[in-house]
Order: sequence, then C-alpha cells, then structure tokens
Amino acid sequence: ISGLNAGQTVKLRRACFQEGIKLNVVKNTLFAHVIKGMENEEIKSILDVLKGNTAIMYSESPNGPAKLIKNIQKDLGGKPELKGAYVQECAFIGADRLEELCSIKSREELIADISSRLRPATSSQLFRMLVATQSPDLSRLSQRKKKSNNNKQFKFYQSWQT
Repeated sequence: ISGLNAGQTVKLRRACFQEGIKLNVVKNTLFAHVIKGMENEEIKSILDVLKGNTAIMYSESPNGPAKLIKNIQKDLGGKPELKGAYVQECAFIGADRLEELCSIKSREELIADISSRLRPATSSQLFRMLVATQSPDLSRLSQRKKKSNNNKQFKFYQSWQT
C-alpha cells in the first residue's frame, strides 16, 4: 500500500468495498506478535515479508483479493504489491505468486465446473448413476417388475432404460 497517494488509496478501498473485501492497515510488530502466537507453522513464513507498510485483505473468496490486486495494479501503476498471502492453509510469499493466487477457484467457480461436467450426461447415464446408488424409487420399480411384467409403469421404465 506504500507509494499510493490519497486518491489511489480511496480507489483501492472503494474497489475492496465493492468486491466485499475488507482492507486493514496493520502495524508489522503487532501482526508479527499475533502470527508468532499461532501454532500454525505455515503462516509463520509470512513473518519474513513484514517490512514497510502492510495491509491485510480479508475475503470469503480465496482468490478475491488476488484478482482485485491484479486488476487494480493496471490502474495504479503496479501498486499495491503482494508481499504474501495465506490462503486455504498455504502460504504464498512474493509478488510472483499473484497469478497462482488468482487461479485458485472460488466455491462458485467449483460448483460451475461440476455442473458443466454433469450437463452433457444423457438420460441413460443418469439412470445408470441412479441405479448405482440404489435409489429407493428405483427399487420400488424393480419390485413391481417382479410382480407383473404387464405393468404399464414397468414398460415405461423398460423403454426409458434403452
């Protein structure tokens, strides 16, 4: 956050607010004291980068702050710089890790990936998946089959299966 004038700082804070990211400027000694008190060894690797002005960004999305930094750097002449990050129990040290942080998928992106992979599934594929899970509704259909091969619902079941 160092090197930003008042107007650029306002622009950064406004962008954080719009994206639901909290931005706090912290004292390095106080933040280091908190990190040292934690039992997590991975986060302690961030201690080496606590020099100069430091701001912490909090977000629900694991890649939100990284994407915001990347986008706003274009407008603010390469500022702010990423010193380090702690995301999903992993430490990322250095500005060169920004692209890697941006590529981490958010919950919504993961759900979209899964649903897009399920869409091409045909009805026969879905039927096989349902049979494999031993659905109670399908077991009722198979019981009806045993009772009567002339049952209209079973004929529908048979035609749907092929």
